[in-house]
Amino acid sequence: MKGFVDDIEDAAIRNSNFRQVLYTSERLQLVVMALEPGEDIGEEVHRDRDQFFRVEKGKGEIWIDGSRTKIRKNSAMIVPAGARHNVVNSGGKVLRLATIYAPPEHQDAIVHLTRADAQASEEHFDGTVTEPKPKAKAKAKAKVKAKQQPRKTKPAATPSSTKASSTDTD
Repeated sequence: MKGFVDDIEDAAIRNSNFRQVLYTSERLQLVVMALEPGEDIGEEVHRDRDQFFRVEKGKGEIWIDGSRTKIRKNSAMIVPAGARHNVVNSGGKVLRLATIYAPPEHQDAIVHLTRADAQASEEHFDGTVTEPKPKAKAKAKAKVKAKQQPRKTKPAATPSSTKASSTDTD
């Protein structure tokens, strides 16, 4: 497995999509986001997952359960599961973020060009990860191979195979 290795600040700054999933494992997911001035991620609550944000460029504010905090480059925020939250770009330039969901929230490698695209999408994490475990790959290949091969069965016993041979002696 290779994991994910990159300069996350550069990856977030290069990203021009509202949301782009970079890496998904069984337990967490790395995403970069770009919010236009005045845009927000949309108020949301993740009942069963925590979320970490890091601002890579720009400024804005985060709301967590009604409490507002100003954020800027290098700000890091953790939103615990069950907390109502929103991130708003209150600056005059694009707000660029990296975020981690634990466990994953979105389909692996999904890209939403705009917030409207994200809102229209009904996708959610479907269990697909960026790098399946080697054992999982082997099991999947074995399943496919087994489905492709005809089923082997034991030959049925025939009367001649159940009788004692005439050459048998006691």
